[in-house]
Amino acid sequence: MSDVEAAGLHELADLIFAVGRQLRPPTDPSFEPCTPIEISVMRYIHHHPGTSARAAAEAALLPSSNFSRVLRGLEKRGLVDRVVDSGNARGVCLYPTEKAHQNLQYLRDNWEQTLGGIVDNPATIETVNATLRRIEHELIARRRGTDPQDSRASQ
Repeated sequence: MSDVEAAGLHELADLIFAVGRQLRPPTDPSFEPCTPIEISVMRYIHHHPGTSARAAAEAALLPSSNFSRVLRGLEKRGLVDRVVDSGNARGVCLYPTEKAHQNLQYLRDNWEQTLGGIVDNPATIETVNATLRRIEHELIARRRGTDPQDSRASQ
């Protein structure tokens, strides 16, 4: 990899981090704020309703003991429902609650207001989104030591 390519990747990672820091939570008093770790867990549960605790813990890069603590906190705040898995009485399935769906809607409304008008071309937005999705999937595949195509199919 050339120095120019490496510098471009460094800037990409730096900008992703910087933009994420600029996104502030909604100010609506009904919004239930979450820590970055809780956001990772909720993001996975929203994208994979009915997921196992193990899969959500792996996706959030958390050891099971830490994940259990985070999950208990999310349940206590009414954001996650834990349902016994009908196929495995020892397993549980995780679902976002109605409150979690409302929280997500507050976030989406807030992000629309925050980001609206910054990039006017929908094609540019889709290109950036597609690139970031690919980066996410590739990083997951590398972490798991799997083929990125397999990772895309399971996401």
